[in-house]
Amino acid sequence: MLEQVLSFSRSLVRRKVVDMSNLEDSKLCRCLGTVDLIALGVGSTLGAGVYVLAGEVAKGDSGPSIVISFLIAALASVMAGLCYAEFGARVPKTGSAYLYSYVTVGEIWAFITGWNLILSYVIGTSSVARAWSGTFDEMIGGHIEVFCKTYFSMNSPGLAQYPDFFAVCLILLLSGLLSFGVKESAWVNKVFTSVNVLVLLFVIISGFVKGDAHNWKITEESLINVTIITRNLSVTANVSSDYGVGGFMPFGFSGTLAGAATCFYAFVGFDCIATTGEEVKNPQRAIPIGIVVSLTVCFLAYFGVSAALTLMMPYYLLDEKSPLPMAFEYVGWSPAKYVVAAGSLCALSTSLLGSMFPLPRILFAMARDGILFKFMSKVSKRQSPVAATMAAGTTAAIMAFLFDLKALVDMMSIGTLLAYSLVAVCVLILRYQPDGPLEKRAGERDYLSSEAGESDLTESESHLNMLKGGSSNLQAVLHPPDSPSEHSSSVVNMTVCVLVLVVCVVSYLTTYHIYSILGMEVWILALLTGCLLIFSGCVAMVCRQPQTTKKVSFMVPLLPFLPILSIFVNIYLMVQLSGDTWIRFSVWMAVGFVIYFGYGMWHSEERQRKLRSPANSYSTRKHIKTSGEKRADGDASGKDREGFICPETTSQC
Repeated sequence: MLEQVLSFSRSLVRRKVVDMSNLEDSKLCRCLGTVDLIALGVGSTLGAGVYVLAGEVAKGDSGPSIVISFLIAALASVMAGLCYAEFGARVPKTGSAYLYSYVTVGEIWAFITGWNLILSYVIGTSSVARAWSGTFDEMIGGHIEVFCKTYFSMNSPGLAQYPDFFAVCLILLLSGLLSFGVKESAWVNKVFTSVNVLVLLFVIISGFVKGDAHNWKITEESLINVTIITRNLSVTANVSSDYGVGGFMPFGFSGTLAGAATCFYAFVGFDCIATTGEEVKNPQRAIPIGIVVSLTVCFLAYFGVSAALTLMMPYYLLDEKSPLPMAFEYVGWSPAKYVVAAGSLCALSTSLLGSMFPLPRILFAMARDGILFKFMSKVSKRQSPVAATMAAGTTAAIMAFLFDLKALVDMMSIGTLLAYSLVAVCVLILRYQPDGPLEKRAGERDYLSSEAGESDLTESESHLNMLKGGSSNLQAVLHPPDSPSEHSSSVVNMTVCVLVLVVCVVSYLTTYHIYSILGMEVWILALLTGCLLIFSGCVAMVCRQPQTTKKVSFMVPLLPFLPILSIFVNIYLMVQLSGDTWIRFSVWMAVGFVIYFGYGMWHSEERQRKLRSPANSYSTRKHIKTSGEKRADGDASGKDREGFICPETTSQC
C-alpha cells in the first residue's frame, strides 16, 4: 500500500525531459523575428487600458504622482519579465509558464499553471471582444445595444443583458486569421500596434505642448474651494478637501502605492511572447530581448500618457471613463478625440489578438504532452495549431455571446499571478541545480516513477538512505560546497518551499489584520517578527548555496533577491482578491483536477515514455549500484538528458 502511494506521489512530480539537441524539430513554423515579438508584447500589454486607466487612477488614488505609480508597477512587472526571459533562453519551446513548471517542479504544478493560463486567456479574449463591441457601438450611437436589448434581451442571473453577436463575429474572424498562419497574424498585429503607438505619441506630445506645470502644484486651499462648490456647501468652516492635500502627491505616498497596485495589471500581457518558443528564429536571443524591450516601451507609453494627461488638466477634473477626450476638450482641441477613438480601437484589436494568440499554443503544448485531449495537438499544412485555435475560439465566443464577464475578470488575475510566482520559483530552483550532467537523475526518476514499482531496495535500505540524505543536507546547510550538488539543491528546494509559506502568512496577516497591526497588538507583532526572522534565515540560507556556472544568453540579475521579491509581490496581490473570486477559482480547479486525474495523468507522454523503456529502469539500477559505469551510462543516455543549456540555434520553416 505504501509503495503504491509513493508511486502515485512520484508520478505527480515527474518532470518533462526536453531534448535540447533537436530544437529545430517542431511542428510549428519558425518565421517570427525579434521585431514581431516586440510588437506582439507591446500590442498585448498596451491595450485600451492606457486610454482609461490613467484617468481612473490619477483621480481616485495618486493624482499627478501616477507617473511614480507606473514606475513602481513597471519595476514589479520587470521582475517577473526577467524570470520569463531567462526561461525563454533556457527552454525555447512552446508552453510558457506551463512548460517552465513542467521541466522544473513537476507535472501536477505544470497542469495547475496551464489550466489557469487557459482560464485567464479565455476570459481575457471574451472580455476584450465585448469591450471592442461596446466601444464601436458607442462610436456609432449605441444602435447595436438598443436593437439587441429590444429583440434578444436576456434577464437571467449571471448572463449578459443581451447576446453580443458582434463580439462573436470578432472572435471567430480572429480565430480564422490565427488558423491561417502565424506570419499573417504577426503582420496584422504590427499594423495595429504601429497605429496605436503613433496615437499615443500624438497624445504625449500634445500633452506636453498644451500642458501646464501648475497642475502638478495645486494648493490645498484651491482643492477645498472646489470641494465647497462641488458639495454646494453654505457653511465653509472646517471643510476638508475631497481631493487630497494638493501638490504632486495629494493622497500621500500610500495613495501612490495604491495606484501602483492597480497599475501593475496594466503590464500583464508580455508573457504571450514566451508561448512563441517554437515559432521564432533564434528564440534564445529573441525571446529575452522581446520581453525586456516590450515592457520598456509599455512603461514609457504609460508614463508619457499619464504625465500628459495630468499636465493638460487638473487631476480632480478628469473623467474616469474617457479621460483623454475630455482632456482635449479642456485644452480646446476637441477634434483630437476622433484620433483617440481610432487609437482606442487599434489598442483593443491588438489586445484581443494578444489574448487569443497564446491560448491555442498553451492548449497545443498540453495536448502534445498528453495532459489534455490529443486532438488539440493537430497542426494545419501551414504549420499552425488549427485544432487548438478553433477550440479556443469557440469557447471564447460562447462566453462572449452569453455571459456577463465583469464578475469573472478578477479570475484572470489569479491565473496570471500564479504563473508569475511559479516561474520565479522555477528560476530559483534551476539556478541552484548541479552543474554536472543530469542523466543519472533523469534515469532515477524514470525508475522511481515507473508504474511497475520494481524497486529492489529493502525497507531498511530505504530508511538508511533517508538518514544519509538528511545528514548530507544538514552538512550542505552548515558547510555549503564550492559547486552545486544534489544536497545543496535539495536545501534550496526545501528553503524555497518554507519561504513561499512564510510569504503567504505575511500577506494574509497584513491584508486581513491590518487594524491589529496598527493597534500594535502583541500577538500579531510577535507573529510578524517570527515570520521576518524565518524569512531572513531562508534568504540567507539560499544566498550561501553555490549557483550553477553554466551560462545562457540571458540570466536574471541579483539572484536570489529579485525572484524572491517577485514571489512576494505576486502572492501579496493574489491575497488581495475577494473571497468570491477564490470560490470561483476553486470550482475551476475542481473541474481541472477531474480532467487531469481522469485523463491527463494516464495519457501523459512522460508516463508513456517511461513505460516504453523498461530496459532503462534495469540499466538505471545497475547505474546506481556500479559507480564505475557512471560515465559510460551518462554518454549512452545523452539524448534523455534534462540539461537546458545548449548553443543558440537559428532555424526557419
